[in-house]
Amino acid sequence: MPFERSLEIEQRLDAALRLIRTGGYSTPMLAEELGVSIPTISRIVAALRERGHDIHAERTNAGWRYILRGSSERPPKGRSGQSIQASH
Repeated sequence: MPFERSLEIEQRLDAALRLIRTGGYSTPMLAEELGVSIPTISRIVAALRERGHDIHAERTNAGWRYILRGSSERPPKGRSGQSIQASH
């Protein structure tokens, strides 16, 4: 069902973002942790960047890893590019 699939994708994006925030995951590590393929991780990272998350790849002595730069508190962006604000 479309709704269930959409919810699954959102949950996967959230899980990937939580892992990226730790600063210790490469593409293969994220793929293994989330149980998806390496190309899927590339699509997830692209989707998160499109939503306004400042994700970069950084080279370390151990290899490459993703890091999240800037404030992780800024509101994510919707498909239209406008910030999504929670109502209080």
